[in-house]
Amino acid sequence: MKPILEIKDLYSGYEKLEVLKGIDLEVREKEIVALIGPNGAGKSTVIKSVFNIADVWNGRIEFNGNSIKKLQTHELLKKGIGYVNQGRIIFDNLTVRENLEIGGNLIEDKKELEGRILGVYKIFSVLKERQNNQAFGLSGGERQMLAIARALISKPKLLMLDEPSLGLSPKLRKDIFKILQKLKKEGISILIVEQNAKKAIEIADRTYLLEDGKIALEGSGKTILKHEKIKNVYLGGRY
Repeated sequence: MKPILEIKDLYSGYEKLEVLKGIDLEVREKEIVALIGPNGAGKSTVIKSVFNIADVWNGRIEFNGNSIKKLQTHELLKKGIGYVNQGRIIFDNLTVRENLEIGGNLIEDKKELEGRILGVYKIFSVLKERQNNQAFGLSGGERQMLAIARALISKPKLLMLDEPSLGLSPKLRKDIFKILQKLKKEGISILIVEQNAKKAIEIADRTYLLEDGKIALEGSGKTILKHEKIKNVYLGGRY
């Protein structure tokens, strides 16, 4: 299966701070790829490099075979790349529906936008119930659902998420991961940065382990779970 996102020999970071040191990574069509590793390993910088938030000094970043290096946010959205950043950032002073409408600000056809909003309501029924409520009153899990739903309004072919389960209760984490698996079944490729290594590996088709800005391991869920480093360092000796 061909890659939808391909990263080759990527060196990137922030001003003079080099974070990623020549990594190779790919996300294929209709698969979930997880990035795991210790804090400061460079997981979030991978996504930020794709979305032109980090400084890219060398390497290739291609989407469907075409370079997307240093494209602006609106250009990436038009190409079919969605991004849910860390921290469940939404517009608190706006209603749930208004947040979703912002996610579709590139859609000129109002009927098309309405159809897409109704589509995400089918996935996140709680957002339909709260559509006229201001977003500041949402729970942590509802805020994360809104952040994901807003990204889905643009109908991305690739959805990138940075720590989507951070700070959520075990039940809400389970709900979020179920939603990601459902999105994959609907044909969306997913790149997920996740601190919860065990759950990320379980739902991913393939997993990359980053350490000190380099790829330390890469493999399918079953294969990588058996690796001694994964078992002893990231899963506390389990499996």
